[in-house]
Amino acid sequence: MKVVIFCGGLGVRMGEETQRIPKPMITVGGRPILWHIMNWYAAWGHDEFVLCLGYRGDRIKEYFLTYDEALSNDFVLSNGGRSVELLGKDTSNWRITFVDTGIHSTIAERLLAVAPHLGEDEYFLATYGDGLTDAPLPEMIDRLVSSGKTALFISVRPVFNAHVIDAADDGTVRSVTDMQQADVWINGGFMVLRRDLLENINPGEELVVEPFARLVERGELLAYRYEGFWEPMDTIKDKQRLDALAESGRAPWRNAGVDATLTR
Repeated sequence: MKVVIFCGGLGVRMGEETQRIPKPMITVGGRPILWHIMNWYAAWGHDEFVLCLGYRGDRIKEYFLTYDEALSNDFVLSNGGRSVELLGKDTSNWRITFVDTGIHSTIAERLLAVAPHLGEDEYFLATYGDGLTDAPLPEMIDRLVSSGKTALFISVRPVFNAHVIDAADDGTVRSVTDMQQADVWINGGFMVLRRDLLENINPGEELVVEPFARLVERGELLAYRYEGFWEPMDTIKDKQRLDALAESGRAPWRNAGVDATLTR
């Protein structure tokens, strides 16, 4: 299946870093988080990508245009430096389509902009360029296909902590519950979509608002509840946590699928 990745947002909550590079290019363990997301999909056998570019999209193009697998993998050098034998590979099988979808476009508008690049496949995958998971992607795909419905997204518990308040109309508080103990689930961003979703999008709409609302009314939207690893990169603290996992050698997303290149 083709994988659509939304890479065009400004990422303003990440501070100074996103003034020079787009958020998906912020590194986790020395590589852009975008690379980790793509490698996770490739580990499950999905290596045809459509990148929805916007803010500083040139930096994403530049990264892949100048990517040298010898700098990212072990190799054997011989013949006076004229021969390089790679001992590992990562991006060599990837097919990447780069599409400028505008700086201020909504997610739904970006999706419509890349529709011509999705081919004739009935289903495709989509996600944002700022989160990681170890969720079982084949199971998510099977769940949607077997249901006959239009769209599925991963549903996760929020990683941030807060208190959920239940109050009467006059403000009288009935309960205060720690979010980690409350039955709160949010959209984790990893989606499996059927192509006819595109027919449910109108210009100017936001994907998870109007189009998803129409799917909800028709009973066509599924939430795949997942309590395993899921982590967004919305703040500097989030990046630090992901860096620590990557550098520990125990990053959960690296062990998803069966891909030896991610476990070296």
